[in-house]
Amino acid sequence: MAAADGGVEGGGAWCCVFSPGLAKCLASVAGDGRIRVWDTQSGDLRHEYVPSSHLSATCSCLSWAAARRLHQEVPQKKKRRSEKEDEELDLLAIGTAVGSILLYSIVKGELQRKLSGGHNGKVNCVRWHQENDRLYSCSDDKHIVEWSVSTGKVKCKWKAEKGSISYLCLSPDGQMLLSAGRGITLWNLETKEVYRKFTGHATAVSSLAFATVRPPNDSQPSDEITGLYFLSGAVHDRLLNVWQVRSDRKDKNAVLSFVLTDAPVYVDLATSGDREDPVKLAVVCQDGQLHLFEHILNGYCKKPLLPTCTLQIATSGKGNEVRPVPILAAVFCSGSQSVLIAYNTLLHPVIERVTLNTNESQICLVRDTEMTVSLSMETAVTKVKTPVVARDVKVLVPGIPGHNATMKSTLMQSRKTEAKRKDSANEFTIEERLSAMDIDAMEVKHKGGFPQADNFAVLLVQGLESNDASILNKVLQIKKDALVKTTIARLPVTAVVPLLHEITRRLQSHPYRALLMVRWLKAVFTQHASFLSTLPDLVPQLGMLHQMMESRVKTLQKLSRLHGKLYLLSAQVAASKRAQDASTVIQSPKLVYAEASSEDENSEHELMEDQESDENWENEIEESVDDPKMHIDKEVSEDSGEDLHTESESEKE
Repeated sequence: MAAADGGVEGGGAWCCVFSPGLAKCLASVAGDGRIRVWDTQSGDLRHEYVPSSHLSATCSCLSWAAARRLHQEVPQKKKRRSEKEDEELDLLAIGTAVGSILLYSIVKGELQRKLSGGHNGKVNCVRWHQENDRLYSCSDDKHIVEWSVSTGKVKCKWKAEKGSISYLCLSPDGQMLLSAGRGITLWNLETKEVYRKFTGHATAVSSLAFATVRPPNDSQPSDEITGLYFLSGAVHDRLLNVWQVRSDRKDKNAVLSFVLTDAPVYVDLATSGDREDPVKLAVVCQDGQLHLFEHILNGYCKKPLLPTCTLQIATSGKGNEVRPVPILAAVFCSGSQSVLIAYNTLLHPVIERVTLNTNESQICLVRDTEMTVSLSMETAVTKVKTPVVARDVKVLVPGIPGHNATMKSTLMQSRKTEAKRKDSANEFTIEERLSAMDIDAMEVKHKGGFPQADNFAVLLVQGLESNDASILNKVLQIKKDALVKTTIARLPVTAVVPLLHEITRRLQSHPYRALLMVRWLKAVFTQHASFLSTLPDLVPQLGMLHQMMESRVKTLQKLSRLHGKLYLLSAQVAASKRAQDASTVIQSPKLVYAEASSEDENSEHELMEDQESDENWENEIEESVDDPKMHIDKEVSEDSGEDLHTESESEKE
C-alpha cells in the first residue's frame, strides 16, 4: 500500500510510483515531460508516452488503477499467459498542470480517455476507487471532483478547503476519504459531509496513508468509526505524524511521530490486518535515504521514534571518491522481508531487490550505476577512426574552467607587447574589480577605469566554477546589451551549460529577474547555438528551462486579455463617475459679480447730476412763466447788472 502514490513534491514535474500489488511496473516522469513505464523484473523500458502539448501541460501526479482480474467464466478468446498478465495491469491516471486528467492504457500503449471540465487549476493528486469506475482528484482550485471513468464526466464536485488541496487518500474499505492542504479533513463519501478535522502541518501535506484496516466484523456505522490510524507528511517537515480517529471527537492532534532526515517523498506500509502486529514503514526522503520503521500502533506515544534501519546507495568514482546515489521509491515485497527500491535518476532508474537486515542501523550499498545503465540501455555502435597527428602540430581545444578559460579578444591581440607589460604591472585583483563594477556608485576608482568585456568573462567563469554568489550577482546585473554580447562571445564553451543552469535557477527562484536573465539567454543562444546543438544530453539539461519558458509565454495571451478587460472596466467606471458629477452641477448661477472702474462710476454720477439739474431748470422756467413776480425780479436783476457793468468801466478809466 503506497502512500506517496505519485505525489509531486514541491510542485515540479518529477515523480515516480510503483504499480499496486506485486509492483511489476514503475511509472516515472522527468523534466522532459515523457512518461516512462519500466519493468521491475528485467529493468527494461516497456512504454514511453509523450502527451500532446506536454511542455505546456506538464504532468503533476501519477496513480495506478487497481489490478484488473480476468473473468474465466466467459472467455471470449483464448489468450496467452503474457497477455493475461498484461491485462491485469491496465490504466494509469496522469494529472496535468492545466486541470485535465489523462488515462493511459498499458495494454494498448495509447491514450484511452481524457477527463476535462472538472478543475481550472493544477491537479495535485489523483486516487482510484476500489471499483476502478470512480476516480477522485484535487486541485489548486480548492475543489474535490468525483469522476466516472466509463463516461468521462464529473459525478460530483464540492469545495473542501479555503486554500489549495495537495493530497488525497481513500480508506481501504472505500467509504472514507482524506483530503489535506495544511489541515486534514476526513470525509464520508456517501454523504460528502465532514466526519472529522485534524490540525495538520505548517506546510502543504505531501503524503497520506491509512495505517490500519477496519475489522470486517465491526458493526458500527460509518459515522462512529474508531480505532483507525493514518500517516501524514508535509513539505519541508522532517516528521511523519500518526493520527487516530477517535469516537469522542476531541483529540485533533497527532498521537505519534517518526523522525526523518528530510521531507518524505515516498511512503509504503506493510500491515498484517491484526492490530497487535507491528506496522512496517518504508519512507524515502528528499535527501535520497530510505528509513525503515517498525512499531505497534496502540495509542499515544510521547517520544518521537527513530528509524530502526537506514539504507543508502553510493557509487565509487575516480580516486576512490564515494558519491551518493539518491533513492527514488521503495515498496515492500511479499512477506515484508525484502524491499524493492528504485534509485539513480528518473531518466534511467535502476531497480533492485534488497533483503532487509534490521540488526544493522546503517546500510550503505556501493553500486556502479554507470555500468548498470550502460548495460541495460541499447546504444548504437559507430565506427570511430583515430586521426594520425604529427609531433609538431598544435591542437587547439576549448579552455577548461579555471585553467586558461578565456579566449583572447581582438583588442588584446592588437595591443603592443610594451603596453601589455605596463598593464600587467597595474593588474587589478578580483576584489578591486568587484568594487570597480559597482554600477550604483558609478565612480571610477582606478586609473584604468571599469573592467572590459574580457575581465567580465574571467569573473563569470570564476564565479561559475567557485559558485560565488557575489561575483555572479555583479556580473549578471549588467544591463547593456552590447556588453552582454561581448562577454558571452569571450566565454569558453565549457562554461555555457553551467551558465544556463545558473540562469534557470535564478529564473525559478526570482521571477522578477526575468528581464535581466532573458538578455543573457538571448546572447548565449545566439553565440553558442552550434555548440549546444552538438550536446547529446541537451534535452534533459535544458528541459526544465524550455518548460518554464513555454509555461510563461502561454500565460501572456491570457494576461493581455485580462489587462484589456480591466482597462475597459476602469474606463467605464470613470466615465459613469464623471457623468454623475456633471448631472449634479447647477446650471443657473446664484450670484454674478461684475467689478466696474472708478472712471465709469464718476461719469455715471455726473450724468445723473446733469439730468437732475436740467429737470430742476426746466421746472423753474415753467414756474417763472406762470408767476408775474418772477418777471419783475428778472428785469430788476437785468438793470442792476447794467449798473454794475458801468461802474466797473468807470473804475478802469
